[in-house]
Amino acid sequence: MEVLHSKIIGEGKPLLILHGYFGMGDNWKSHANKFAEDGYEVHLIDQRNHGRSFQTEAFDYELMVGDLYNYIQHHTLEKVDLLGHSMGGKTVMLFATEYPELVNKLIVADISPRMYPPHHHDILAALNSIDFNVQNSRTLVDEKLAELIPEVGIRQFLLKNVYRKTKDELAFRFNLKSLTENNNEVGVALPSFTIFEGETLFLRGANSGYISKEDEPLIQAHFPNSEIKTIANAGHWLHAENPTDFYKKAIQFLVK
Repeated sequence: MEVLHSKIIGEGKPLLILHGYFGMGDNWKSHANKFAEDGYEVHLIDQRNHGRSFQTEAFDYELMVGDLYNYIQHHTLEKVDLLGHSMGGKTVMLFATEYPELVNKLIVADISPRMYPPHHHDILAALNSIDFNVQNSRTLVDEKLAELIPEVGIRQFLLKNVYRKTKDELAFRFNLKSLTENNNEVGVALPSFTIFEGETLFLRGANSGYISKEDEPLIQAHFPNSEIKTIANAGHWLHAENPTDFYKKAIQFLVK
């Protein structure tokens, strides 16, 4: 059994953080350091096909929930707090409904239980246009990505996944083939009639649109003991765009 790669920071109550699509645990390092100062043992987890974790052709939320369960067993953790952003939020929502006895509190960042139509097509097209024999420097990779991705912030986020595989060859950390083939899986809804009754906080970016007013009854149905809070001046990457407010609301919820 392969166990997900993670970086563990601090000591105290276990807090497991799951990144979004094309991300990795490292994206959350500055928040992890703060949580550690506030008495948490923070596990920055790379989900399958991302970061330094194992790569597989298969990719869906049931598998990722199984990965998280195996990770918790491997590290002999009990009653963990979970924080998941976007795709990671979908993973932790499903996990909490399947293994409520293992979850203390749940934080879901800017994603709701509903189905999201497949998107990211431009990002996948841009990533698949990279030929590392031609784009053999980060600058050249960035220039090529810019043809389809004008937003500098998104390109910088994606470029964090470019690493030196050998002295002369760059590569992506994520499994681009599997993510391209399984892109439809990322937006899948939480199954009907699944419920987690533990304390849950949904944080949404004020400028995001991923959690709308229409989503609120659905969130309440799946998570009857939940609250929804909005992070001002932030879009979908709310933890990076307004880290101060994001952290404040997250830690207030965890320690109350």
